[in-house]
Amino acid sequence: MATPSSLMWVGWPCDGGIMTDSLASTTSTAHTTSALWPAYGTDRRSSHWDLVCRSLAAATICFSLAADVLHVNTDDASADTAPTATDTTDQKTAGRDIKDIPLTREWMIAGYGGAPYTYPSDVTATQPGVHDFTVEDVAWDAKPFKSPIYYGARVIRWAGEGRFGSMLDFTHSKTIADLKQTVKATGQIGGQPVSSNGPLSALFERLEFSHGHNMLSVNGLMRLGAISRNVWPYVGLGAGVNLPHSEVQVQGDANRSYEYQYTGPMAQGLVGIELRIAKVSYFVEYKFTLARYLAPLTSQDGTEIGLFGDLYRQFQRWSSGTEPPDGWVKTNLNSHNAIAGIGVRIDK
Repeated sequence: MATPSSLMWVGWPCDGGIMTDSLASTTSTAHTTSALWPAYGTDRRSSHWDLVCRSLAAATICFSLAADVLHVNTDDASADTAPTATDTTDQKTAGRDIKDIPLTREWMIAGYGGAPYTYPSDVTATQPGVHDFTVEDVAWDAKPFKSPIYYGARVIRWAGEGRFGSMLDFTHSKTIADLKQTVKATGQIGGQPVSSNGPLSALFERLEFSHGHNMLSVNGLMRLGAISRNVWPYVGLGAGVNLPHSEVQVQGDANRSYEYQYTGPMAQGLVGIELRIAKVSYFVEYKFTLARYLAPLTSQDGTEIGLFGDLYRQFQRWSSGTEPPDGWVKTNLNSHNAIAGIGVRIDK
């Protein structure tokens, strides 16, 4: 483990330490950056969220226009065709408001892409007898269109008349901390108190969940009244687990932790619009996710099997009561998500 002097050497000012010329320069730069960074961070967050909102709004408008065209074409076709005695669907729905027309029991298998924005959050690193410090307001990058991209998959079951349903939802996102950002740390490092600003790279060699910030949830869904015959809004709530690929290394640790892990529970709320054409559905959706992370720092690379092998190894450590050798990292990742996707429906 790095000593207090070695931590000062990489650029982090510790209380009570003797500041060298190079350290003074680093500290001066850190304080200057700290004064400027909040404004820059706010602009960057606003820019990211503005892009997400614009994309979601544009997709919603396109879906609404497409639905109106489909509805008009359907009405025109109906006007040109004389009703028959066997047209039971028209008989059942005649005189009823379109919002009251029920859907049917069905399954849907779907995939989607999108873009998230994750709020800055405090990150706490704890290793008994070595360090216990908290880094405030760490900013996270998502890079949703850079491999591995943001994506998701889900299976939906609509019951009864299709008003209520359930969904198994998997989301692959990313949260990557830029080590160049200036942050404030409080607590103890190497037995000495610290409460000052400095670069995140002075505390972490790596801090990211980039393969990724994975969430698996079970959700309840409810369809609202139809906007038109082919357009149905819906809402949902769900809860589940975080299964990230953690890539974390505290400064001074000999090895990184680089493996899939269970890190805690998550929850989400969502609202979306579905456009139904034949047996295919297109949808745009906003969802808000809350994820609590308590990641063990094991100094191990993942198994060759991948997710299931890593989780089995983690279960073995739990069952034996073995503590992770490099302690724990704790944070909360709360995110806005704008997504769009396509699904195939299967009746009953």
